[in-house]
Amino acid sequence: MTQAPAAPKAAPRRHDREIFALAVPAFGALVAEPLFLMADSAIVGHLGTPQLAGLGIAAALLTTAVSIFVFLAYATTAAVSRRVGAGDLRAAIRQGMDGIWLALLLGAAVIVVVLPAAPWLVSVFGASDAVAPHAITYLRISALGIPAMLMVLAATGVLRGLQDTRTPLYVAIGGFALNGILNVALVYGADLGIAGSAWGTVIAQCAMAAAYLVVVVRGARRHDASLRPDAAGIRACAKAGAPLLVRTLSLRAVLLIATAVAARLGDADIAAHQILLSLWSLLAFALDAIAIAGQAIIGRYLGAGDTAGAKAVCRRMVQWGVASGFILGLLVVLARPVFVPLFTSDPAVEDALLPALLVVAVSQPVSGIVFVLDGVLMGAGDGRYLAWAMLLTLAVFTPAALLVPAMGGGLTTLWWAMTLMMLVRMVTLQLRARSGRWLVAGATR
Repeated sequence: MTQAPAAPKAAPRRHDREIFALAVPAFGALVAEPLFLMADSAIVGHLGTPQLAGLGIAAALLTTAVSIFVFLAYATTAAVSRRVGAGDLRAAIRQGMDGIWLALLLGAAVIVVVLPAAPWLVSVFGASDAVAPHAITYLRISALGIPAMLMVLAATGVLRGLQDTRTPLYVAIGGFALNGILNVALVYGADLGIAGSAWGTVIAQCAMAAAYLVVVVRGARRHDASLRPDAAGIRACAKAGAPLLVRTLSLRAVLLIATAVAARLGDADIAAHQILLSLWSLLAFALDAIAIAGQAIIGRYLGAGDTAGAKAVCRRMVQWGVASGFILGLLVVLARPVFVPLFTSDPAVEDALLPALLVVAVSQPVSGIVFVLDGVLMGAGDGRYLAWAMLLTLAVFTPAALLVPAMGGGLTTLWWAMTLMMLVRMVTLQLRARSGRWLVAGATR
């Protein structure tokens, strides 16, 4: 088990080793989610444009239903890592178990809402008659896997807080491989179409949740931590995650508004937007690997009372974020000729996609700063500030996005509005990081 740092300050090389050891495995685990969606997009895309557009709408709704509860991972990582820094492993795992129980309860509630509301939710996006049936089918089937997805989030947070990002990597690799095999077998082998893609993802997510449960339960027994649900602990987890829920709801609102605007630009635009959003998510999760390392390391330093070390490693991670953003942006530009044909052969979709792809590439250095600082403040438990900052960002983005169709803009203009959103986030997070108000030491915040 990684222990809290003894020295008040650490050299950049030491920070690099800490960041690298956690970020590289975290990268593999984080990209599993967008890779699931990208694999689905590549397989479903060859069924036809209506199917791909339906997947785009359903995936946006499904991702929202799951991602609004990402605090199950983020808040758990911060809380568990603080306990680790303070040397109380039993309390750390017990707190993680409360998060897993909360995930199960929330997952069941989401299913109850999504299944009957699927047609209405799809209609809100303005899907055409050709697209809507595919979107409803994918959404209803995939919703059955939501409890497993939320359990994966919570269990991943426990392991990250324990400074273990390797186990999530192994589980993610297995889940991605299983998802790909099942999707091909069910979509084409069993001739289930888009429904086969949804069932493949549900089965893969359930298998991942089962694998995580085995690991976490073993850890709980090793440290004599109770596995039973504790009402007070579950309420505490929910309370700690509430500000992050507001933050995530605001972020998901941004993405939903962008998808809704794209849907009203036409079927080709929403199909291209789905491909762009899949890529953007992949890049975001790649950059978020450094943020995940930040959550675990910052929480551990603050739990051990080392605020100077936390501040120093924050600076170093920002440097990592900027460099990684430049590299990813360059890769997007160079990979365009290979990337686009993997997802569509429709000339109209390609025409909408190519110029907007350059906008995504240009924005990556900004994204690097945003995701790193977001992770640092989460690791510090500074959820309340993150909530208010994201609400401000939503207030700026919404009118900008809604003006795109009104002013005759296209998909490229919409993605410039997305870049504006990231710039606002960067400014608000940098102001907080420089203030030092997030540096609160102790086993709990």
